Amino acid sequence: MSDNAIGDIRFVSLQMLQPPASALIADSAVNWRVDPAISGGGLFHDLAPHQLDLMIYFFGQPKHAAGIAVNQAGVNQADDLVTGHILFENGVVFNGMWCFTVSPADQQDRCEITGSSGTISFPVFGSKITLRKDGHTEEFIFDPLQHVQQPMIEKVTAFFLGKGANPCSAEQAILSMELMDRFTRRLSYSGLR
Repeated sequence: MSDNAIGDIRFVSLQMLQPPASALIADSAVNWRVDPAISGGGLFHDLAPHQLDLMIYFFGQPKHAAGIAVNQAGVNQADDLVTGHILFENGVVFNGMWCFTVSPADQQDRCEITGSSGTISFPVFGSKITLRKDGHTEEFIFDPLQHVQQPMIEKVTAFFLGKGANPCSAEQAILSMELMDRFTRRLSYSGLR
């Protein structure tokens, strides 16, 4: 985006739609990710930090954020549908939708960034980037990393052993957590029916 390939950024749309039994989610005997007492809030809280960190990296400081979180299917105690929007200080608008109870045929991991002269789209947990500009489409496909988290785990381990700098400050992590809290905040609307 730094080379202005799609012009001035206008807005971002992110959709993370997964079935209850998703291949994206690691399988375990006890699925702690959907137990809010352990995970903090289900699959949204497991996956969204990575996506929101990326949005902050791309677009900078958020100015306003709000959302809605509900447990529609009641499969477990965690919210299974979360929406959120962000207005960044640079004027870019983000809209996200996370739903973990869609049919397998409707699953999707898609982030689309729309600019004044084109779009860039990609799966956050994938390896293909699509650039559309002036009626032309170009795809960039990358080999998936075998151990994508391994370099970060090494740096975190070194930090806790006193052998390296902290790879991620608390301030960076708190910003993503604050956005998730704004999306999932429980609101009461006494006047709405």
